[in-house]
Amino acid sequence: MKKIAVLFSGKGTNFAHIVKTLHNKEVDVVVALTNNPDAEGIAVAKAAGIPLEIVDPKAFESREAFDTEVVERLEKYRPNLTVLAGFMRILTPVFTDTVKSVNLHPSLLPRHKGLNAIEKSYNDGYPEGGVSVHWVISELDGGEVILQKEVLKEGLSLEQYDKKIRQIEKEALVEAIRKVLLLS
Repeated sequence: MKKIAVLFSGKGTNFAHIVKTLHNKEVDVVVALTNNPDAEGIAVAKAAGIPLEIVDPKAFESREAFDTEVVERLEKYRPNLTVLAGFMRILTPVFTDTVKSVNLHPSLLPRHKGLNAIEKSYNDGYPEGGVSVHWVISELDGGEVILQKEVLKEGLSLEQYDKKIRQIEKEALVEAIRKVLLLS
């Protein structure tokens, strides 16, 4: 069975969906890693019996030092793929040049890289928005897109649009993991 690592920073809803949909069925989530000692997703890892690594960036003098520690922790588990599921860190080449990883982003890349992508997408004048899963490279949200899913914005409030984006994120992430691992 292929092994994945999942990195998250907050609630862990996408992580929880991966656990529910794929873990011990199609893949083995061998480690969950967070940069936030208070992340709600920690409970997801504990409930599923998945090894958990907490790496607090405040303990490091640079992004590179933090990324070095993350890479060392991940290498112990030898994942086939690392999945960034709401991992709110800009990663350096220390990570991006070493770790085969994908990221979920809540816009149709290359539109709206970085923060506040849902709001920017909602207000951008295009009839559709959506989500992208892409390869992680040193350029923020700049890696090759693996897949995208669209949402039509017509008639939706920002809150309704946000909710639809968060629903399709989970589907897109699972579909992309399956696609990448099938090809590797």
